[in-house]
Amino acid sequence: MPTQSRLQPNRLWFCALFLLSASPAWAAPPSAAAALGLEPVQDGVVYELVQDDQVDRCTVQDIDRSDWSGWEVVAADGTLLRRFADTNGDKKIDLWSYFQYGVEVYRDVDANFNGKADQYRWMATGGTRWGVDANEDGTIDQWKVISAEETTMELIAALATEDATRFAALLATESDIQAAGIRGDMQESLNRKATRAASKFKDFAGSQDTVDRESEWLQFAANAPGLMPAGEPGFEKDVLAYENAVAMFESGDRSGQLLVGTIMRSGDAWKLLDLPVLAEQGEPIAQAGGNFFTPGGTSAISASGSSAGDTKTQMLVSKLEAIDTKLAQASQTKDLAVLNEQRADVVSNLVDAATSAEERDTWTRQLVDTVSVAVQSGAYPEGLARIQSLAKSLARSGSPQTESLRAYTEYQLIGTEYIARQSPDADFAKIQEWWLGELNEFAERHPQAPETAQAKLQLALSKEFEGQDKDALEFYKQVVTDFRGSDAAERAAGAIVRLQSVGKQVDLEGHTIQGKAFRLSQLRGRPVVLHYWATWCEPCKQDMKRLRSLQARYQRAGLQIVGVNIDNSREQAVAYLKANPLPWFQLYEDGGLEGSPLAKQFGVQTLPTMMLIDSKGRVVRHNIGEAELDDELAELVK
Repeated sequence: MPTQSRLQPNRLWFCALFLLSASPAWAAPPSAAAALGLEPVQDGVVYELVQDDQVDRCTVQDIDRSDWSGWEVVAADGTLLRRFADTNGDKKIDLWSYFQYGVEVYRDVDANFNGKADQYRWMATGGTRWGVDANEDGTIDQWKVISAEETTMELIAALATEDATRFAALLATESDIQAAGIRGDMQESLNRKATRAASKFKDFAGSQDTVDRESEWLQFAANAPGLMPAGEPGFEKDVLAYENAVAMFESGDRSGQLLVGTIMRSGDAWKLLDLPVLAEQGEPIAQAGGNFFTPGGTSAISASGSSAGDTKTQMLVSKLEAIDTKLAQASQTKDLAVLNEQRADVVSNLVDAATSAEERDTWTRQLVDTVSVAVQSGAYPEGLARIQSLAKSLARSGSPQTESLRAYTEYQLIGTEYIARQSPDADFAKIQEWWLGELNEFAERHPQAPETAQAKLQLALSKEFEGQDKDALEFYKQVVTDFRGSDAAERAAGAIVRLQSVGKQVDLEGHTIQGKAFRLSQLRGRPVVLHYWATWCEPCKQDMKRLRSLQARYQRAGLQIVGVNIDNSREQAVAYLKANPLPWFQLYEDGGLEGSPLAKQFGVQTLPTMMLIDSKGRVVRHNIGEAELDDELAELVK
C-alpha cells in the first residue's frame, strides 16, 4: 500500500473547527490534506492511505445524516476514506473513523465528549476489538470486546514489545472471574494464576528471545471451545473456554508457536489466565493439562505452583501430559479405563509430592475431578470406589483445614454415584429417592459449603416437580438467606417470585433477540404465554408446534406468545429461528440457563418452563404443560 505524507494537525484544533460557526452548517470544512493527515491513536491499524499526488483529488463533504454532523473525506472515485463526526450535537468531533476499500475498519471514540479519545474500536475486516482507555493516555486499559483469536494476537504483540500493561489488559481480573460465575477454590486458584502471571510477565518477556520485535501473529490454533456447565462444583454459570490454545507467529524467515493455554470468555471478551509457554525453536509444542476440561479441571503445569522447579513434581507432570495425549487418541473402552486409572495414580502421587497445603488441596481436587469425569463417562467404573475411599479418609481426619475439600469431594461423589447407578435395568424412582436423601444429608453436614447452595436448588426443584411448592419455597428461602450475594441466591429469589406469583401482576424486562428493549407489561390487555426454551431442548420444540396452533385458535382473544431463549450463545438461537421462523416475540440475554437475567428473574432452572398470564398481567399458572394450555386458555378468554 502506498504511503501518504503525514501531516499531524492537533486533534483539539480539528475539533475547534466546529466552534467557528454558531449555525448548524459548517463555516469552513478542513482541507482534504488536513483531514487525511490525522492518524488513528492506536498503532498497527490497517486502513486506506492516499498517495501524495492523489490527495488534492480527494474531496471533503458534509455527513448526510440527520442525527450526526461533521465531514467525510471521499476519494476521486467516490470511495469513502474518513469520517469525522459530532454524534451528540455539541459541535465538537467525538468520532474519528478510518476506512479500507470503502468499509469502516476502525474508529477512535470520545465517549465522554471532552475532546480526547477514550475508546478504540476495530470492525469489519479490522476485527472485533473494542478497547477502553479510562485515563485517556492512548493506552488500552481493558478490553470491552475481543475475540479469542485477537487475544492471542495481542499477546504476541505484548511479548514482542515486552509491554506488561498490554499483557495485563488481556488477563482475567478478579471481577472477570467473579462475573463468570466461578466460585470457591477454582475462583481462588484462577485469581492466583492471573495475579502471578501479571507480576512475572516482565521477567518472562525479557528472558526469552523467541518472540522479538519483528514477530508477527499468523493464526490461532485450537480445538473447538468447550463449555463448563453451571452446576458443576465451583461453577454458578456456564463458562466457555478454549484449552491448550496455540498462537502461531513468524519473525523474518523463521516461524514459531506459543502455547497460550486456557482462554476464557468473560462477557464479550476472551481472557487469558496464565503466562504462555514457548516451544523450543523448530519443535512442536506439547499440550498441557487444562483449567477446565482436562479431567481434573486444573492445569497440570500451572497448578503445581511453587513446585514448578521440583524435579519429582516435574517428572510426574510430564507423565500426566503423556497420559493426556494418549487419552485424546484412545477410543476403546478398555484402553480408556487403563489410561484413566494411570492418570489417577499419577495425580495421587502429585498429592503425596505436594510441598504445601494449598498445593495438596489443588491436586486432590484434580484427582476427584479426574476420576469423577471418567466414571460418569463410563470409561473408569472402578473409579467410584476410589472417590468413596477418599471421601471416607477426609471425613475421618476431622481437620478444619480440609473441611472445604471434604465438602467438595462428597458433593462430587453424590453426583458421580447418581450417574453410575443409572444402568438400563435400574429402578429410577429408587435412584431418585436415594439421590435426594444424599443431598439432604450433605446439606445438613455442610450447611455453609458453596456446594450446599447447589444441593438445595436441586432439592427445591425436585419439590416443584412433585407439586410441593411450600417445601420448594422453604429450600429457596434457605439459599437466599444462607448464601446472600451469590448467583445461587439470585436464582432462588427469582424462583420465590415465580412460585408466589399466581394471582399477582408480574413483569419481565430484557431485550429481544434483535437487541430491542422489551417489557412484558407492554402486552397488558392480552393473555400471554411465556415460554422458556433452548435449541438443545427437544420437548421445547414440540411445545412450539402446539403453541402455533393455539396462537391461531385464540387470535381473536389477542393471545401473545413470548419466547425466552436461554441458549449459551445468541448465534445458536438465531440460526434455529432462521431455519424455523416463529411468529412471536423472542427474548435473549447472555448467560444460559444458569446465568441469563431472563431466567434469573423467575428462577427458571429446567426446560421447558411455561407461564400463563392473563390480560391484566396476573399469573394464572406459574408452571403449565402444553397439554393443559388449551383448557386454561378457553377458561381464561370466556
